[in-house]
Amino acid sequence: MDIDTWEEILVTITRNKTRSLLTAFGVFWGIFMLVALIGGGNGMKEMMQSNFDGFATNSAFFIAEQTGEPYKGFRKGRWWSLEYDDVERIKRAVPEIEVITPTISRWGQTAVYGEKKSNCQVKGLEPEYNVIERQVMGYGRFINEVDIRESRKVCSIGKRVYEELFAPGEDPCGKFIKVDGVYYQVVGVCISESNMSINGRASEAITLPITTMQRTYNFGKRVHMISFTAKPGLKITDVQDKVEAVVKKAHYISPTDKQAIMMLNAEAMFSMVDNLFAGIKILTWMVGLGTLLAGAIGVSNIMMVTVRERTTELGIRRAIGARPKDILQQILSESIVLTTIAGMAGITFAVLILQLAEVGINSGADHAVNYYQFQVSFWTAIGTAAILLTLGMLAGLAPAYRAMAVKPIDAIRDE
Repeated sequence: MDIDTWEEILVTITRNKTRSLLTAFGVFWGIFMLVALIGGGNGMKEMMQSNFDGFATNSAFFIAEQTGEPYKGFRKGRWWSLEYDDVERIKRAVPEIEVITPTISRWGQTAVYGEKKSNCQVKGLEPEYNVIERQVMGYGRFINEVDIRESRKVCSIGKRVYEELFAPGEDPCGKFIKVDGVYYQVVGVCISESNMSINGRASEAITLPITTMQRTYNFGKRVHMISFTAKPGLKITDVQDKVEAVVKKAHYISPTDKQAIMMLNAEAMFSMVDNLFAGIKILTWMVGLGTLLAGAIGVSNIMMVTVRERTTELGIRRAIGARPKDILQQILSESIVLTTIAGMAGITFAVLILQLAEVGINSGADHAVNYYQFQVSFWTAIGTAAILLTLGMLAGLAPAYRAMAVKPIDAIRDE
């Protein structure tokens, strides 16, 4: 590929500018659609997954509901409660469980600091809950084992509670807030912002050691929710039936009662989202490659027209000694160059649009928690470039073989 060859390719492409531009636009739009759909799909997947941000993918949550069947003398519609002892029962009976922890809650509470107030939810948790729902701390720490063992009057507050009670940038650790007439020392601020609300959002909650909350509000052994995760390599669906069986047996609930325990399987929700975006990804590649293939076919058709128009030129080339492979190389080079220029322009434009979308969507986001990326990976870009070169070569094959078949005598006769 010397300078003369490049000049010849440029002259051939620009000989009919309108035709070349319209042909290139098909390739441009095809690669633009492919890259934009892939990048947009990646960003949408991150936004969807942010709704579950911080939750363990192999976790489940269950609470007590009214019974749906009579059993052992108990009537249908009986209310019952989970107990702290259920945690130990499940630990002993279901070894497949890695972490299990109870939760107790009070809704509609008011936290007071000085003259400021905040409506909130009060939760009693154990440190292990951090495995179930990751607590991202902006200040201080989360509840620890010493707090549980000594029933300390300490608390971790959510982001929204912090914003309503304290000045921006103020460190609340070590200060006291009042909830229901009881003062608690703040030991941390949780800045988690998950949109998934299971027993309330972390940003609107004040978290106490569960032992402290049991004594303060006289809950005794009663708990509102129990959360657990399965050991690595196991699925929640493999163990949730065993967990239900243990709880039902302890509380005299029919083994066939589907209503008495409400089980929320987070693993199933994550799997559903993954399957959804796997389908979207396949559809994206089908649409993008289909559009790109249509553009490549357009290039091939135009090159066929170009070869027909250049019959005389190609015949003269053959007459003065051009070999078939020289003609093949010339036509393929023109096809590849036209396709590559249009494709690279499409990739560049798609990356620019994705960057603008990324900046616009993240402009109001809290980057410390969530930042959504709408760009394609480096290897995806390399892959699309390789597809471009392949399609450019394939698009030029038929015209190139037709050009090779041109004979000098046919060129003279055509003239």
